[in-house]
Parts: sequence; structure tokens; C-alpha cells
Amino acid sequence: MSFSSLCLCEPLLRAIDELGYDTPTPIQLQAIPAVLAGRDVLAAAQTGTGKTAGFTLPLLQRLTTGPRLKGNHVRALVLTPTRELAVQVADSVAAYGRFLPLKSAVAYGGVKINPQMMKLRGGVDVLVATPGRLIDLYRQNALRFDQLETLVLDEADRMLDLGFSYEIGKILAMLPQKRQNLLFSATFSDEIRSLTNGLLNQPVQIEVSPRNTTAKSVKQWVYEVDKGRKPELLSHLIRSQGWQQLLVFTRTKKGADSLAKQLERDGISTAVIHGDKSQRERSRALGCFKGNRVRVLVATDVAARGIDITELPHVVNFDLPKVAEDYIHRIGRTGRAGYEGQGISLVSADEVKLLSAVESLIGQLLPREMEQGFEPLHGVPASILRTVRPKKPKKAKTPKQELDQKLERSDNQSDKRGEERRQGLSEGQRSAGDQKRGGKAKPRRGAPLLDSGSGKSSTTECGKQRRDGNASPSKRRSAAKPGRNGARKNNPGRRR
Repeated sequence: MSFSSLCLCEPLLRAIDELGYDTPTPIQLQAIPAVLAGRDVLAAAQTGTGKTAGFTLPLLQRLTTGPRLKGNHVRALVLTPTRELAVQVADSVAAYGRFLPLKSAVAYGGVKINPQMMKLRGGVDVLVATPGRLIDLYRQNALRFDQLETLVLDEADRMLDLGFSYEIGKILAMLPQKRQNLLFSATFSDEIRSLTNGLLNQPVQIEVSPRNTTAKSVKQWVYEVDKGRKPELLSHLIRSQGWQQLLVFTRTKKGADSLAKQLERDGISTAVIHGDKSQRERSRALGCFKGNRVRVLVATDVAARGIDITELPHVVNFDLPKVAEDYIHRIGRTGRAGYEGQGISLVSADEVKLLSAVESLIGQLLPREMEQGFEPLHGVPASILRTVRPKKPKKAKTPKQELDQKLERSDNQSDKRGEERRQGLSEGQRSAGDQKRGGKAKPRRGAPLLDSGSGKSSTTECGKQRRDGNASPSKRRSAAKPGRNGARKNNPGRRR
């Protein structure tokens, strides 16, 4: 089956032909007709199977008709979790829509906001943005959503992993209720299914491969090595295997910088990309890697979903990820568009739990190898596949249930406040208040003080001491100052 059988318009077919695509992928075969029909879509497919074209092509065709675009308005919004993925999707939109009279833009943080605001002034048909920058633009009145027709959440599970759930809620509140919603992701987590309960309206569910699996075009295996010898082993493998272009993932930013310096000392050209790098530095590093000007790109998981290189041959997990699902997205950077790829992991003994979690997720034990001269002193224990039981998603509450819960909570709070007013402070609260005032209860003014030894009232003695002790310094000095005749001023026998 060809793209022409999917009822796409001639300008789109011409752009597809110039890009060298002739046969749609399984995800495209199912997603394009559903999006063209105006249906909501919930789709999951492995990374590199053409998800972006699956929603971009029909989205552009739907935008060829409709009302005239107003200033600062957006007709289609695509949300992505990272800057790199936003740039990648925006490039795809521009490439597929090159023969259409449509305008597109990309917005992300880490760069000046004014150029992005100027580009939005005349309105755009498609805006690709990260959540944080989108909210900033909306607050500065640079965006209006009255004409919004379609919302696309790309890699929504990654957005939730990065803590964007609050921002997603705020963005959904900005948008009109009547719209088409498309959710595309590489994995189908239970959190994603919970999110779709109130977002999608009778969606078409597309799942072209089993959940949480890696592409069959990627050969995967593990090298056992001591943790301290990982950099040395990686340099040895690059030279001995003749690897010319490889993407290396580390767990931390500090580890990425340290590994890059070590590879440079070994004479291997290397670039680094992580969250502490500015957008200009990240773009420069990615451009050098794509242009084969550097041999190795060391990255953290921030780049796992934003690097799209069709013929990238090797991906190396220098450190296994803490979240097992990230392994799928790392490995998904190779073996794309039908090409073969290799996914290699350097594993030490202290990472056996992480390895077991990855193998349990993908449902297979990874083959293990040892490089001669790098045999570990501490071998990696054998791992066991564990059945990963999916969490049962919470059932969405009806509006009536939410209202009843709020009323019940309000009644309980009112009863509690009334009970406190009737009974006053509890003993625990009084003792806490006494501790704040110094550990003992302060006596009421005029109340008798009891002598600790005899139990008798000592009001007179203590009162006299208090009157003498509380006299101001000036009065005490004047009382002690003698008069002209040597008598004290307060002497009652002095002649007036």
C-alpha cells in the first residue's frame, strides 16, 4: 500500500516523494485515516516507526481548509517534553508542508522569548512547543487559542516523567473544550491511560507492537566490566571495533562531562549534551554529531527523544538508566526507518538490579560478553525475569461524586471548628503553648506565688523584690544620690 491510497493531497504526496518515502509504516496506516476523519487518537509505537509523520501528514491536510488565521492565534498545537524533540518535530512539519500555504513555528526555553513572540504576531497554523515556554508566551498575551482545532501530545509519558503534569493541566485549561486530541507515545504506561480518561473522547486506540518492547532491528547485548574501567573499555571498543558514530548515554551530567574529557584525552573527538548546556551549545553539539564532525556524542536522558539520525549505527549505555522505560527510548535512537542498529550496555556488579528491571520490562535476558583484558573482578550476578504487573488505573470520578466529596469535607471542617470553640484548647495545645513561652506557665498578675520549699504564699517578699528590681535605672541612681546636707533625697526626716 502506498501513501496515495491514504487520500492525502497532492502537495503532501510530492513532499513525501522528495523525502524518499514510498511505503507507509503500520502506525501511519492506522493513524492517518483516523486523524483525517477527525477522531481522537491514542497511539503507541516503538521509537523510529514513523509516529511523527503519522500525525503530521493528516494534520497538515486538515489545516488546508478552514477560517482565515488571526493575529497571535494558533490552529494546531503540538506539545513535546524536550527542546530537541520540539526542533525535530518542527523540522518534520516544515519538510512535509513545504508545498502548502501554511505557517509553522517552534517555541522552547533556554533562548530569548522576543523573537518567538514576533513570529507569533501574525498567527501560525502549527505551533510546536515545550510546556514551560508555552505558558510563558500565553501569560505575555503572545498567544490566543480561540481558533485552536487540534492538540497533539507527543511523548506524553516522558512529559509525566519529567514532572510536567501540573503544566499540562494548566495548558488544558487554556484551550477550548471543542477540539481534536491526539496522543502519540513510544510506550503505553498506566499513567497515560489515566490521563486519557478526561482528555480523549472515544479515541481510536492504536498499538502496533506489544507494550514496552524494543525494535527487532536493534541487536542488544551487555559487556560485564568493573565500574572503574568503563571509560577505558569504551575507548578500547571504539578503536578495536572501528565505531565511527555512536551515541553514549550516562546517568548524570557530571558523568557525561567526565567521560567526554576522558575520550578526548584518548584522541576520540567527542561532544556533550545535557540539561546544563545552553540551547546554543546543545544545538552546536548535535549539529557536529549529525554532520560527522565528531565521533561520539555523550548525552543524558534529556536527549533520548530528541535525536533523530536515520542511520545511527550504535547506542551505548555507559550507565543503565534508573527508570527502566528510558532504556527503550535510548535504544530507539538506532535501528530507525528499517535500518539495522546495535545497542550495547556496559554493566558493573552494582547495576544488577537496574539490569534485572530492564530485562523484566522488555521480557528477555540480554546476552552477556566479556572483553579480553577487561574481565571484571566482581562479576555481575545472574538476573531473573520478573513479571511486571501493570498498576490498575484509578477510576475517574463523576462530577456528582466530586461535589459530594467536597460537601462532606466542608461539613467535617465546620464540625471540627465548632467543637474546638466549645471545648477550647486541648491539654496538648496548652502544654505546647507553655513550652513556646519558656517551658512554664506564666502566673496571672496579682496571683500569689507559692514557695517551692514550704508551699506558703510569698506575695509580699516577691512583690517587694519585684518593685525594687523593676525600678528604672534613673530612679535607682536618683535614690542613691545624696542631698546637699549629706542626707538622701528620699529621707523622710529632711526639712521641706
